Amino acid sequence: MFGEHRYALRATWTGDRGTGTSGYRDYDRAVTIEIDGKPDLAASSDKPFRGDPSRWNPEDLLLAALSECHLLSYLHACVQAGVVVLGYRDEAAGVMVEDGRGGGAFREVVLRPHVVVADASMVDAATSAHAQAHEWCFIANSVNFPVRHEPTIEVATGR
Repeated sequence: MFGEHRYALRATWTGDRGTGTSGYRDYDRAVTIEIDGKPDLAASSDKPFRGDPSRWNPEDLLLAALSECHLLSYLHACVQAGVVVLGYRDEAAGVMVEDGRGGGAFREVVLRPHVVVADASMVDAATSAHAQAHEWCFIANSVNFPVRHEPTIEVATGR
C-alpha cells in the first residue's frame, strides 16, 4: 500500500469588514475551511492574534491532527499486537513560542492518552504500542518539533 496521497481544501477569508486589510485592527480573522463532502469548518486566528476564540485556529488544528493521527495509528498497532482497546481519550497539549519578529514555532507537543484495555495481560503490549504508533503517524513524522507521549493504561473492570 505504498503511494502518494493528495489532499485538497478551500480556505476562504470571510473577515472583510468593508475596508479590507486597510489596517491591522480593521479586519476580522474569520476563515471558512471547506472540503468537498465534509461539513465546513469555521476557523480564525488564536485570540492573542485578534482572532475569534469560538473558532478553530491553526494551532488547535495542528494539535488535533497530531492527537488523532496518533490515536488511529495506535489502534492499528494494538490490533497487530493483540491488544483489545475498549476506550481511548487523549489530553493533548502543545507549547508554541513567539520569536519576537512576528513569527514563532511549536516547541513541543505532549500527548497524554488514557487507554482502557480488555485484560491485564495486555498492559505491557498496550504501552509498547505507543512507540509503534509514533513511528507510523504521518503527522508526527512531518513536524520539526518533538511529540512526546505520556500514556496511562487502565484495565477494564466488570467485563
